[in-house]
Amino acid sequence: MAAETPQTPRTPQTPARDESTHRSIELARDGDLHFVATNRRGGTLAIGSGEDDDFTPVELLLAGLAACGAIDLESVTAKRAPFSAFAARGEGHKIRDEQGNRMVDLAVTFDVAFPEGEAGDRARAVLERTVEQVQDRLCTVGRTVTVGDRVDYRTGDLSPQAG
Repeated sequence: MAAETPQTPRTPQTPARDESTHRSIELARDGDLHFVATNRRGGTLAIGSGEDDDFTPVELLLAGLAACGAIDLESVTAKRAPFSAFAARGEGHKIRDEQGNRMVDLAVTFDVAFPEGEAGDRARAVLERTVEQVQDRLCTVGRTVTVGDRVDYRTGDLSPQAG
């Protein structure tokens, strides 16, 4: 069962939070240190601890950063010309220090090419500015990491109900 989204009082600095802004996934255990995430549309994704070829949570964070930026980048540049080639790399360092386990030096590199010609020239002309916009305001995943917000971990109750 999905937890209810807490309603935060709205102030001029706090945008509304309601069903239209709520995002969630469900996570089910599928074996020892192995889980399956399911989104609202029914899509599934296997997640593991790194003992097999499934993505680890850290790899999912890196994939989320790269994919979010890639979608935003393509959404803007494709109005001028489609990519003729595309690759992206998300990377960082997993460290443990006085603040606990965390990722540092996060970076996403986009290697893109556009077709020759006027349309490709227009796309190339907006590429750097668009990457800056992806970093500074467009990519929800990257902005969340950069701006930061506390993640509240809670317990629920799956124990059988007395009848």
